[in-house]
Amino acid sequence: MITQFIDECKSFMSERVYDRYIERFAYGIDASCYRYIPKLVLKPRDENEVQKIILLSQKYHIPLTFRASGTSLSGQACSDSVLVVCMKHWDSIEVKEDSIICGCGVIGVEANNSLKPLGKKIGPDPATINNASIGGIFSNNSSGMCCGVKQNSYQTIKSIRVIMHDGFLLDTADKTSVDEFIKTHPAMVHEIISLREEIMADSALCSEIKRKFAIKNTTGYGLNSFVDFDNICDILNHIFIGAEGTLGFISRVEYYSVEDFKYKACALLFYEDLVTASHAIEILANNDDIVSAAEIMDYACLKSIISLQGIPRELERIKEGNCCILIQLESNDMQSLQSRIDFIRTQLETIPTLFDIRFSFDKKEQDSWWKIRKGILPLSVANKRKGSTVITEDICFEIKNFARGIEGLIELFKTYEFDGIVFGHALSGNVHFIITPLLDDEKEVENFAKFMDSMAKLVVSLKGSTKAEHGTGRMVAPFVELEWGAKAYAINKRIKKIFDPHNLFNPDVIICDDPNIHIKNLKPTHSIDEFMDSCMECGFCEKVCPSKEITLSPRQRIAVYREIQRLESKNNKTQSEIEELQSLKQDYKYYGVQTCATCSMCYMICPLEIDTAKIATNINNAHAKGIGVARSISNNLGTAIKFAKFGVKMANAAQALLGRENTKNMSLYLNKKIGTPIIPVSMPKSNAYKLENRENGSEENVVYFTSCLNRIFAPNTKDARSIQEVFESLCNKAKINCYYPKNISKMCCGKAFKDFSLKDKTLNPIYQSLQEIKQEFSGKKYVVVCDHSACSGEIIAKLRESDEFCDMKFQDVSEFVWTNIIPRLNIQPLSEDVGLYMVCSSKKYGFSEYLKSIAQACTKGATIEHLQTHCCGFAGNKGFSTPELNNSALDGLGSYFATQNLKRAYSSSSTCEIGLSDKTNIQWQHIIYLLDEVSGYNRL
Repeated sequence: MITQFIDECKSFMSERVYDRYIERFAYGIDASCYRYIPKLVLKPRDENEVQKIILLSQKYHIPLTFRASGTSLSGQACSDSVLVVCMKHWDSIEVKEDSIICGCGVIGVEANNSLKPLGKKIGPDPATINNASIGGIFSNNSSGMCCGVKQNSYQTIKSIRVIMHDGFLLDTADKTSVDEFIKTHPAMVHEIISLREEIMADSALCSEIKRKFAIKNTTGYGLNSFVDFDNICDILNHIFIGAEGTLGFISRVEYYSVEDFKYKACALLFYEDLVTASHAIEILANNDDIVSAAEIMDYACLKSIISLQGIPRELERIKEGNCCILIQLESNDMQSLQSRIDFIRTQLETIPTLFDIRFSFDKKEQDSWWKIRKGILPLSVANKRKGSTVITEDICFEIKNFARGIEGLIELFKTYEFDGIVFGHALSGNVHFIITPLLDDEKEVENFAKFMDSMAKLVVSLKGSTKAEHGTGRMVAPFVELEWGAKAYAINKRIKKIFDPHNLFNPDVIICDDPNIHIKNLKPTHSIDEFMDSCMECGFCEKVCPSKEITLSPRQRIAVYREIQRLESKNNKTQSEIEELQSLKQDYKYYGVQTCATCSMCYMICPLEIDTAKIATNINNAHAKGIGVARSISNNLGTAIKFAKFGVKMANAAQALLGRENTKNMSLYLNKKIGTPIIPVSMPKSNAYKLENRENGSEENVVYFTSCLNRIFAPNTKDARSIQEVFESLCNKAKINCYYPKNISKMCCGKAFKDFSLKDKTLNPIYQSLQEIKQEFSGKKYVVVCDHSACSGEIIAKLRESDEFCDMKFQDVSEFVWTNIIPRLNIQPLSEDVGLYMVCSSKKYGFSEYLKSIAQACTKGATIEHLQTHCCGFAGNKGFSTPELNNSALDGLGSYFATQNLKRAYSSSSTCEIGLSDKTNIQWQHIIYLLDEVSGYNRL
């Protein structure tokens, strides 16, 4: 059956049907502790394709699981059948006066960014809001730090678009659509209304439902939909919330927007122990109209972050057993906020704190505190035992039972020999905990199973929720009946039957007959290289990765690499495992290495600072094909650059003869056939500018370490001057002497040799280059400047590794221009908007602020950026050798800039600018071209 299903899917979405083993394995990865490998992965681009997929699912009886970001923790986004991934093409946003309409693939923080100009946000605020998608936030009924049960998806939903099991597309915002559904689905409507009437006739059950949903609860389906509403449209609007894709496919969600208060104050309250802290929480919870958030962190949490930079100074003084509550108060005026702070101080006086209560109004400090809280889950992984698996769960208690619940949980840790970590949204009575069992140890798996049983019984005995906000998933599916009782569980099963009569939407999630489903298909563990062994596949890295849509994301690269290592180390492999290993190793060359941009954007966003780029660098160095050629180029760099310039001239000649588009298309064909470099439409011309020192009668000197690339390339645009000529012009205006090192033609930052330098330390020409500069300019006061951000970053990294050059001042040209040149210029700003793109190295090494400041000084218009593009994927030479990486990485940016009607756009990398120009049909140049155009001579 699956073969016919695949064939029919390929007939309408061929290039988005993924059935290679490496693709299926990689997309099977999510943030949970489970390992399911789908038989097929599909990436539909619109509702019509999803409708077709669902109808084929019904036809061939093939189960489907819908997923977006894959940050869910409880196994609800896993599949061993067909996984339908909806991120790209599902990210539309429409902001209205009182609401926001989001496609299921919109990342939560992007929705908030769209609402920010209105002083609003969406209600749900999970810790993963920077990475989780709206589809997952809605389908899990994720809440978070501040929203509690007052502003979660259930309370703030306005309308949804959902595709039912028979392919019907229901839009609850459209009366015609609702009427059509009622007309064409009489039996289904009758069952829903009948079920509601049965529930309402049972007063005891109604009371229990109301009580249970007065606190956070995502165990089972939203039975409160039947109690709170009598209109079929309202019931349908709410029943899919927290249903985890088991009842239908949610393509779009409309949330009422909520107020995002202008002023915020945060404080860290330190207590002797969790029991003392729980008494403070009762006070805070009784004042939840004033306190918007109260996040509790136990000693183990605090210990896991103690080594981070910028931590609160109080953390240096805590002792075993101490804990902390991070609270936040908000208001739209400072006077009101201060009154609230004073009131809360008074209320908390009876509970002794370890240190004085200090409120912070500084956004930067507040953000650092919240970053710590939001990163606790992945940060705690760094301290786990080797080979152990991170399992995180969340439960909820009524505030009056909160202290007893935590005490009971800690007792269970001791009973089953787990070193647990406790944190959570204490204002809601919501406790998160982390344990790290060794799942290849039978005794620990048995202990884990017993722990879960005991934990569920503890929660039920205290009338709490075994799942507060992560969704039931597979982890708690066996305990739904225990928590709700037989009668309510039967209603849960009826809901599933009404909406999914053939059990094809995400089977075994929420409703499951297997009492051991939560301890099956656990991720196998295997230790790998230390720098990435702590990866728990949380997915925080994915949104910044330029290759995520074309091959693998960082967490997928690590997971596949781990699986290769696991299989290689395994004795007595089955035939299937032998074939899987061979397939993974073969495909990893392209998926894992060749298409990795090695930009390290993943390192920038990973809470554990894992640099997945090292995988590609290490593998390339291990094989080091072409190392002889690399040595020859390094030893004869001046000659190599001459050859490169000749190649550029030949490419330009081909463009002149055949036309730019024809030349690009022909080169793309040859690239696919024999791997030759492509010739982009925006191919630069060869740089013929003669480099000569320019003395401007000043005592200030700059040593201009112009990059290899910028010595090869010159713009093929309206302003066709070489970048060296432009920089010299600015130095002349500012009266700064500009010197080139004598051997500049042979100098290089070494980035081009990174794939060989681990194997051959001599392939690191930057040290020789810097030594020559130091010797040549000895006795002079100077700053060394480089004109390509990627090269600047490489030089800075090398300088940090060596004490020899500690007295050498080095700056990227953007920093030098901002600090040394702009104050001396007479600038006449443009009156138009300009495009900006911060290349990945400028973000990594802190040059972005200078680039933006220069642009803002040069125009009265807006500076336009596409903030969702974190790396362009040109990656030095990969834009020429692997053009599909650059093309995929810039998809969103290209579409965005097509709507902006810009004439100018600027960056700080000549190679990145090639790809940017091709994708946007705007000629991108280095930011100093703009500055030189709008500036006049020294005004001092």
